[in-house]
Amino acid sequence: MTTPATPASRFRRRFLLGFLACAGLIGYALYTQFYGGLLPCPLCIFQRVAFAALGLVFLIGGVHAPLARAGRRTYGGLAFLAALVGMAVAGNHVRLQHLPPDQVPACGPGLDYMLEAMPLTGVIRKVMTGSGECAEVDWSFLGLAMPAWSLIWFVLLGAWALYAAARSD
Repeated sequence: MTTPATPASRFRRRFLLGFLACAGLIGYALYTQFYGGLLPCPLCIFQRVAFAALGLVFLIGGVHAPLARAGRRTYGGLAFLAALVGMAVAGNHVRLQHLPPDQVPACGPGLDYMLEAMPLTGVIRKVMTGSGECAEVDWSFLGLAMPAWSLIWFVLLGAWALYAAARSD
């Protein structure tokens, strides 16, 4: 005889599934970099950081699996916040890739140099304004470039976090 699933165990499974999705997406990005030869632009790196932050919230929430409804909702909100940041970065990247060629910003310095030479807020501002390398499309699947797929995944995972937090009650 099986015992019925508790709200905390349902939350745990859903959040750990979210973590596995984030880990798989980061794993694929690393695979395309190291085995496919696709070097990430600064906006791609920011998207990876957002997926890592989202995955970390999913992992911590899944391992903790709080018994209190407020705890599950807090984790859901934190995960959704990380997904929103990812949506902003990926959405900006998609926008840059769809600019007319004459409006694409010039290529700027590398991220390593900017991190050494500028304060973090300046680096974030500079990266979010974009550069020519971020407008290039080196990979696509079903007609969508990698930033568009990242945007889709951030939306799906953000919705999943809210669903997991709300439906675990």
